[in-house]
Amino acid sequence: MMNKTASFTLGKVTGVHGLNGTLKVASFAESVDSFQKDRAVVLKNNGEEGRIYLILHVSPHKQGVLLNLEGIESRDQAENLVGKEIHINRDQLPEPEEDEWYWQDLMGLDVVDHIKGYLGKITQIFPTGAHDVLVITDNDRETLVPMHKYFVESVDMDAHTVRTTLPEDY
Repeated sequence: MMNKTASFTLGKVTGVHGLNGTLKVASFAESVDSFQKDRAVVLKNNGEEGRIYLILHVSPHKQGVLLNLEGIESRDQAENLVGKEIHINRDQLPEPEEDEWYWQDLMGLDVVDHIKGYLGKITQIFPTGAHDVLVITDNDRETLVPMHKYFVESVDMDAHTVRTTLPEDY
């Protein structure tokens, strides 16, 4: 069984909106639905214990979301949270569909190509609109692989490995 991280990073507070404590959040979640009303989230910086808040209201905003948390009612209170990451307990998220994965689960996996052999570890993932792109790093070498069935043959969470089939001249 794969190691399910206890908490999952949903996004990061990037600023405040208006005077009522509304937070501007850059979302790392594929869907704004991850930020549900009445869902408990933990806001913290690296290494901090963090504090639990209840989501009162959420609305999509540009590239992210606007979030109102219980107990954060003024701009000053909201400004104290800028820069903090928003975490959620893993068990509050639905299991991904077949052939879908949470980005966080893919990070650090070994990538092995059926011709080129070991390519490195997944160090970053970014969306491009069409397909997410895996950034695979091995020392100084970086390989970008679209997360598409044409290139990604299989993901084996138990073996901690992603198998790819890259074109000869890739």
